Amino acid sequence: MKALIFEKFGGPEVLQYVDIPDPSLEPGHILVRTEAIGLNFADIYRRRGNYHLAGKPPFILGYEGAGIVERVASNVDQIKVGDRIAFVDVPFANAELVAVPIDRAIPLPMDITFEHAAGILLQGMTAHYLVNDSYRVQSGDEIVVHAAAGGVGQILTQLCKSKGARVIGLTSSEAKREIALKAGADEVLRYDSDWVNGVKIWSSNHQGVDAVYDSVGSTLMDSFAAAKTKGTVIFYGMAGGDPSPIDPRMLMDTSKTLTGGDLWNHVTSLQNRIERSHELFDALRRGVIQIESLTCFPLSEGAEAHRLLESRKSTGKIILIH
Repeated sequence: MKALIFEKFGGPEVLQYVDIPDPSLEPGHILVRTEAIGLNFADIYRRRGNYHLAGKPPFILGYEGAGIVERVASNVDQIKVGDRIAFVDVPFANAELVAVPIDRAIPLPMDITFEHAAGILLQGMTAHYLVNDSYRVQSGDEIVVHAAAGGVGQILTQLCKSKGARVIGLTSSEAKREIALKAGADEVLRYDSDWVNGVKIWSSNHQGVDAVYDSVGSTLMDSFAAAKTKGTVIFYGMAGGDPSPIDPRMLMDTSKTLTGGDLWNHVTSLQNRIERSHELFDALRRGVIQIESLTCFPLSEGAEAHRLLESRKSTGKIILIH
């Protein structure tokens, strides 16, 4: 099979599109011929050597995708050859064939495209647990969404709006501001402005918002400043670097809450994956979530896809296709 591999850490130029042996079919697994594969910043970090990779070269990136079942293990009876399947948290996805454990195989309805499945599942399930588990968004809440033009940020904004919240987004450029507004944000401020004060002025009582979703990390103290007394900050990413340590005395004095979030602490079973996925698919059908900015590259041009994502000039999701 063809696969996108790398044998040493470095820039996009280390990626090679080559022939390698097909994956073996182990008990409890299926082989999926990929039609669409999601590209994420975690792939960049692993290619650079920032994230630990098990095993020895050649390494294959990719953790989410969608395709058609080509083979099933003899002890698998709930999935058949020809079924449409999506998956997340399955390694070695940057290849024509991926061995998927059946406890991570998500049935893909006929009316959801492979590209949409690969474009929504990882980021969509992240947004889903953030608004339903980490902080349960209620009608009338006022919410700050960091990186509101990003893949998670756009979906997070749309899910908050669907629950009746008011949303103010944060972005780094005018072009990204327009994208966040198109995703449904009521207002969008830029990071190069006095956005903390701007959030307070925008909030209904001018005292700050109910909750701040912070995926930047280095902005965490500013997020607390933008939250009202008894407000909540949800910390779930470090795109801008590690946050400063938090003084528990500040939490006590302001009655504010800090909570953290990691997707894999919330998606802990196949049933949970299917339930969350199908809620996302239904939101797509109803137009609650709209994914308009998918950027597709052939898997053979994976290095170019990495360059675009690494440039931070992309908006929305980048997909690798065959």
